[in-house]
Amino acid sequence: MKIIKYTEIEPVLINNESAKAVKGRVLIGKDDGADHFCMRVFTLGPDGFTPRHSHEWEHEIFVHAGSGKIFLDGEWQEVAAGTAIFVPGGEVHQLMNTTNEEFVFICLIPAGVPEL
Repeated sequence: MKIIKYTEIEPVLINNESAKAVKGRVLIGKDDGADHFCMRVFTLGPDGFTPRHSHEWEHEIFVHAGSGKIFLDGEWQEVAAGTAIFVPGGEVHQLMNTTNEEFVFICLIPAGVPEL
């Protein structure tokens, strides 16, 4: 069993041409003995964004705090705290913070794929 506040985990900072102002944390993953899923938390700073990408696996996203938008199904859609999102495998997607506040979301992926 593992119980931890996500802010106690040191984030991996991602800031390059395809992603800006991203902090990623693995909350529960292979190092914890999770055989089926990996739970991650991402924090996007003001004007931050994830890379626009796709992959074969599905994943689920829950917006924990703040607001922004997601590129999904070929268009941008507004999302805010309390929103749940399903991203099917093969779907091109990207998340972006459109505010001056942090945009925090939880992302679940299957075990066996890169955790960050």
